[in-house]
Amino acid sequence: MSEAMARELMAQRFRSFLPVVVDLETGGFNAQGDAILEIAAVTLTMDPEGNLLPDATYAYHVTPFAGANVEQSALDFTGIRLDDPLRQQVAISEAEALGEIFRPVRKAIKSHGCTRAVLVGHNAAFDHGFLNAAVARCGIKRNPFHPFSSFDTASLAGLVYGQTVLARACRAAGIEFDNSAAHSARYDTERTAELFCAMVNRYKDLGGWDLAQREQGMEEA
Repeated sequence: MSEAMARELMAQRFRSFLPVVVDLETGGFNAQGDAILEIAAVTLTMDPEGNLLPDATYAYHVTPFAGANVEQSALDFTGIRLDDPLRQQVAISEAEALGEIFRPVRKAIKSHGCTRAVLVGHNAAFDHGFLNAAVARCGIKRNPFHPFSSFDTASLAGLVYGQTVLARACRAAGIEFDNSAAHSARYDTERTAELFCAMVNRYKDLGGWDLAQREQGMEEA
C-alpha cells in the first residue's frame, strides 16, 4: 500500500474523523471559570501497513484569561509555577494557543481526506469540556473538533488492559512512563497518543478491523 493510500485509509478507519490527542493542564475542574495553563495536541497518521502512528506534537504554555481562577491545589498537583520567568517568556494567550493548534489540525484533516477531528484524551470529557469552553470564550467560529464525540483512552485501556490510570495503562502496553515528567501537557499527550495507537493497532492485529478488505476496495475504486 502506498503512503497516499494509507492516508486515504485513515478516513475510512474512523468514519471520516481524524483522531487528534489532546491534553490540558488547568487551574481546577471548572471549565467555565478555571484557567487553562498548558495545552498540547498530537496529530496521528497511518503507515502503509495500516498501523496508527503519532505524527506531530504541538504544545504551549497558556496565560490565564482575565478573571480566571487558579487553585493552589492544581498548581501543587501539576508543578506549574506561574511566576517562572521562562514560562512567562513563552506563555501565550488562550486564543493564540488554540489558533496555533487548530491550524495544523485543519491541515492534517485535509491531508488525510477526513472531514473533522475527533478528540482523543485520557478522561476525555475533562479536556473536551475545557476545550469547548475556551473555544466559546474566544469566539472561535471554525472549531475543527467534533463538539461532543471523543475517544476516551481511560475507558479503552480499562477494556484492553484492565487499567484506567495513564501510567499503569502505558506500562501494561509496554510503553515507558516517567512519573516525574507526568502532568506536563506535552508529556501526557505524547504518552496518551502512544497508548491509543497501541490499542487501535492491537485490535487490528487481532482481526477486529479488516484492513485487507478495505485495501482491496480502494484498489478496485
